[in-house]
Amino acid sequence: MAVFMVILCVLFVLCICSALLRWNEVRYRKKGLPPGTMGWPVFGETTEFLKQGPNFMKNQRARYGSFFKSHILGCPTVVSMDPELNRYILMNEAKGLVPGYPQSMLDILGKCNIAAVHGSTHKYMRGSLLALINPTMIRDQILPKIDDFMRSHLSGWANQVINIQEKTKEMALLSSLKQIAGIESSSISEAFKTEFFKLVLGTLSLPIDLPGTNYRRGFQGRKNIICMLEQLIEERRASQEVHQDMLGCLLSDENRYKLSDEEIIDHIITILYSGYETVSTTSMMAVKYLHDHPKALEELRKEHLAIREKKRLEDPIDWNDLKSMRFTRAVIFETSRLATIVNGVLRKTTQDMELNGYLIPKGWRIYVYTREINYDSFLYPDPLTFNPWRWLDKSLESHNYCLIFGGGTRQCPGKELGIAEISTFLHYFVTRYRWEEVGGDKLTKFPRVEAPNGLHLRVSHLAN
Repeated sequence: MAVFMVILCVLFVLCICSALLRWNEVRYRKKGLPPGTMGWPVFGETTEFLKQGPNFMKNQRARYGSFFKSHILGCPTVVSMDPELNRYILMNEAKGLVPGYPQSMLDILGKCNIAAVHGSTHKYMRGSLLALINPTMIRDQILPKIDDFMRSHLSGWANQVINIQEKTKEMALLSSLKQIAGIESSSISEAFKTEFFKLVLGTLSLPIDLPGTNYRRGFQGRKNIICMLEQLIEERRASQEVHQDMLGCLLSDENRYKLSDEEIIDHIITILYSGYETVSTTSMMAVKYLHDHPKALEELRKEHLAIREKKRLEDPIDWNDLKSMRFTRAVIFETSRLATIVNGVLRKTTQDMELNGYLIPKGWRIYVYTREINYDSFLYPDPLTFNPWRWLDKSLESHNYCLIFGGGTRQCPGKELGIAEISTFLHYFVTRYRWEEVGGDKLTKFPRVEAPNGLHLRVSHLAN
């Protein structure tokens, strides 16, 4: 009897699950939508998407083509894997396609962050951001700070085993804090780091506000960071002292872009978040690829030793040095391509609109999935090989389908700043040290590129 009841319960649960799946498919079976599946109510296919990543995308494309519907990260979504269509979507924000990042990301990064706004507000906010990180600012104010930080951060690594993932994460965050508010490694930076790491985890989660969820922890991290930044802004205004950093520029009466405190705080969080993910991961993966490709490492080291030979030991990297790092720039682009640090971007429809012959309802997300273009053998011959030399042809950076740093009006405004940070990190790393992997560390490529248990290196001094 007990066995019969168990079987009956299992059959009942299966029927309920089948009915829920069927109901959710019928719910989104509107005329004109692309083919695809929607998964469970509320959760959709988020679990499969986050666990399977690229394989989920490939399987769906094999079944439905390069333009299909799904339900991921809490939103009904159309996925586009077509290069030509992706370029059209990115270049046509004015035609009803605005940023459509997940609700968790919008909540945690703030409603005033540059990724959340569009139209004239986006133009104004982007202008205020570019005023902080334009080439003149990088040359005169930011690069000296980066050099000073990297010189210190990369000292004392010899004759020990380090976790390069942990080191580059600290590097990216602490370097940004120094540039933004002159914050050095101290108690405030340690407290900030703890809350910031919570914030980062929360941005790629379902927006379920329950105790113990990444979303709740991320949102709490944001609140604590806001408190720290509000106190810092209050202290700056009370001191009347002039500070040569990004916060000083944002608070200056001479700044043509007048932002509220809320906008300033969201600006700072955005700069920290966007730079942290890309700079730390690209730096780690560059070290990994250079270790695995000795000829590329030899070429890179040769470029940097030539720069050092012209300097005294205490001389910093300057703007001309940075501009001369052609192979370094190629290594950064090739690392970003091969590791695919950014898998794609999200847009949202502001009205019912036709795309690729289908009718996409207002409010749906469009996931411009750019990962596959990074492995296109026509654009990148032998695409699975780490080959920085391909980027010495500068025309490749401006190719229509090179979307490593985004595209259209949303191309990453911090691109050159990020390249400056990674270049300076590589300069001091390869001119000071040799390294070998301890071994046994695994890498995952989706939804984030990371080493779950760290990436451990045995570091030694570079012999003269």
